[in-house]
Amino acid sequence: MRLPLIPHPTSPHAGLTLEVEARRAGRVLSLEYVLAGPVERVLWPQAAARVQTDGLWQATCFEAFVRTAGGYVEYNLSPSGAWAAYRFDGYREGMRGLEIAPPFIVTRMAQGRFVLTVDVELPEDAVAATGLTAVIEGLDGAIAYWALGHPSDKPDFHHPDSFAAVL
Repeated sequence: MRLPLIPHPTSPHAGLTLEVEARRAGRVLSLEYVLAGPVERVLWPQAAARVQTDGLWQATCFEAFVRTAGGYVEYNLSPSGAWAAYRFDGYREGMRGLEIAPPFIVTRMAQGRFVLTVDVELPEDAVAATGLTAVIEGLDGAIAYWALGHPSDKPDFHHPDSFAAVL
């Protein structure tokens, strides 16, 4: 299923568009983020070790949130190759690391187009409600917050109504 992400109304987006192809097969969530437009104006993180790293959401990063039986999980997927996975008991409560097989992140860039592809392991109690998001930092330091929808006046990917896709 291909889904468009939209920038938060307070976010600069400089002619960019963002879509996500999302599929779920058992306990694997496959995602392909496609950013189109003047991608040369994006601040891309330097290549890094493909290891679990905190704080990725503070720069250009692609994310997924998946509801679970008792809360939700969050995946941060950096174009650098670094990643993070967290489990929450409720809205921004009980955050802790989620033990998963390290996802292999593949990126491709061409004139006017950037693609990030990844498969992530879902926990056994994952349900269908999913939020797909991205943080895009410009060369000028401006940050744009992209999601399927923005249910509050401030960007908030953890908001319960942000889990808008059913996969």
